[in-house]
Amino acid sequence: MKVLVTGGAGFIGSHLSERLLREGHRVTIVDELNEFYPVALKRQNLHAVRSSGVFSFCPSDICDEIAMERVMQRHQPDAVIHLASRSGVRPSLDQPLLYEQVNVRGTLVLLEACRKLGIRRFIFASSSSVYGVTNQVPFREDDPYLLPISPYAATKLAGEKLCYTYSHLYGINTTCLRFFTVYGPRQRPDLAIRKFTELIAQGKPISVFGDGSTRRDYTFIDDILDGIMAALHCPFRYEVINLGNSNPVDLLTLIRSIEENLACAAQIIWSPEQPGDVPITYADTRKAARLLDYSPRVPLSTGMRKFVDWYLQKKCAMAQSTA
Repeated sequence: MKVLVTGGAGFIGSHLSERLLREGHRVTIVDELNEFYPVALKRQNLHAVRSSGVFSFCPSDICDEIAMERVMQRHQPDAVIHLASRSGVRPSLDQPLLYEQVNVRGTLVLLEACRKLGIRRFIFASSSSVYGVTNQVPFREDDPYLLPISPYAATKLAGEKLCYTYSHLYGINTTCLRFFTVYGPRQRPDLAIRKFTELIAQGKPISVFGDGSTRRDYTFIDDILDGIMAALHCPFRYEVINLGNSNPVDLLTLIRSIEENLACAAQIIWSPEQPGDVPITYADTRKAARLLDYSPRVPLSTGMRKFVDWYLQKKCAMAQSTA
């Protein structure tokens, strides 16, 4: 299958592109390599993808309507997996218009290109943040009272609705996958697990917002990839599906896991709760199990060991290269 992956130089996108290549698919990566985090890390991700096979790379902006049509005309994908976005709750509070531009317009540009070129398979990376402060726990896809509390969350919900519209009007088979706190090797440096790991390893303090009782449904990258690949091979007219671990862990337990794997103690600076943060994320994965045969396999203890091992190996390689 010919698959176009937007955001393929990122954390999830690079792992997904590797998986697609290993399974024999032809891959086109679209990524503008913006400076949301260091471009050098994205280039390293692309280098890792190349170890799994040959792919086409298009350094294009998903908001550029002409560029996206040209890319799709040139590569004629059978499916689009749309991972590119401006991510993060807290940054979206400072740049809501940018988040709307990239996450809403960018998604619409891609859907419109699919409509014009007859591409009938579309997977959209949504987020658990769309649930916001819903009262229903665990979070179910059919919850009618979604209450997003950040611009980022609102843009992801808008993307889902655009996907529904194009599925309804133009028959584009679309699956919206709501990811729950994905982690693993090559995780973005701004995300909590990597940030905490780096600071604790360096003997520097970490900031904990609130009392440490917030809980997140941390989901290892391999489980997320299993869900995406299953969705790619099981096209639906339109479905919204949670991909999570279905086992929320509180922040202090996460920090203890990092400490144990690093054999270092964390120095904690306690700070007030941040706007946009939710008290819990918790995926009900029964729909994913039914439709995608999805069953998360990696508990936090195993996933954290794999992540910290990757981090320490990377740190050692960097030290050797500068010696």
